[in-house]
Amino acid sequence: MASTYNSLGYQKMATGENAGTWGTKTNTTLDEIKETFGYTSIAMTADRTLTIPDGSTGTYDGRAFIIELTGTLGGTRVLDIAATAGDPAAVIEKPFIVFDNTTHSGDTLTFKVTGATGFALTEGSTYLCYHNGTDIINTGVGASTSPGGSTTQVQYNNSGAFGGDADLIWTAGTGLTINSQKELRLADTDDDKYIGFKSHTAVGTSYTLTWPQNAPAVNDYILTGQTDGTLAWVANSGGTSWQAVITADPTAVAGEGYFCNTTSAGFTVTLPAGTIGDEVSIVDYAGTFDTNNLTVAPNGSEKINGVAASLTCAVERAAFTLVFTDTTQGWLLKDK
Repeated sequence: MASTYNSLGYQKMATGENAGTWGTKTNTTLDEIKETFGYTSIAMTADRTLTIPDGSTGTYDGRAFIIELTGTLGGTRVLDIAATAGDPAAVIEKPFIVFDNTTHSGDTLTFKVTGATGFALTEGSTYLCYHNGTDIINTGVGASTSPGGSTTQVQYNNSGAFGGDADLIWTAGTGLTINSQKELRLADTDDDKYIGFKSHTAVGTSYTLTWPQNAPAVNDYILTGQTDGTLAWVANSGGTSWQAVITADPTAVAGEGYFCNTTSAGFTVTLPAGTIGDEVSIVDYAGTFDTNNLTVAPNGSEKINGVAASLTCAVERAAFTLVFTDTTQGWLLKDK
């Protein structure tokens, strides 16, 4: 009976064979076992098939544990290995560490068993994988040890390896920059729709928007911007907020309107401290301003119609709006 060889090419000597040469052949087998934990480099400028000896002599790279792939692909490339080897043939089952040190330039590189699928390698990545007798299986361990992209690019999972995007840049002390007018998207619960934020196509001068510290305290507030980029919540003054009928001295609030009832007696409406554009509206509720006059008083030393004095209204059914301009003219009649 002649010797046989297993799927990794180790000689299995038959009883009574190789008299006087067992030592040499045993040492050869031990060296071959050492190769199983060894390293080989393979240029992937063309498709390659890893080979394992079946009793013949020659150069065999399929027994190596660590494989470094080198060169520029120059096209779609496949690193292949048979499903079986040995004499008689047996299923190959062994691990590999594969370092893809090739240059892809847009081409793909796949490691697989002949006739199977395998997996695609990413340039610069290292993989712990194994031959299970059917195909090459990627364990996912070590596949992302090498960073993707260039310096400062944000990393992301790219099919089990690190990827980088030239338009996603992290700058220490500054933060994240999204280039090329790409969006920041906030998706809904099922990721079906989203809200996107992106830059103007041609920003005139760089600026930063700073959000308010808190949400608005009440409803119907709008977000406004300041010249320094600070955002603030401001009461919606798009219309007058009319108050219930009053019969006594109120201190007015900007943006509000007052139905003033002087049937019993005249009284005074005191204006608030003015800011440009502030408005206060007044209506003679019962048509009695001519009998019991209404007085409108400025805040402190502010003015009404350019005079630091109160305004007396003695016209029946009068209705008017005062709008604040500046410290020179103060509150002016918007309508008469």
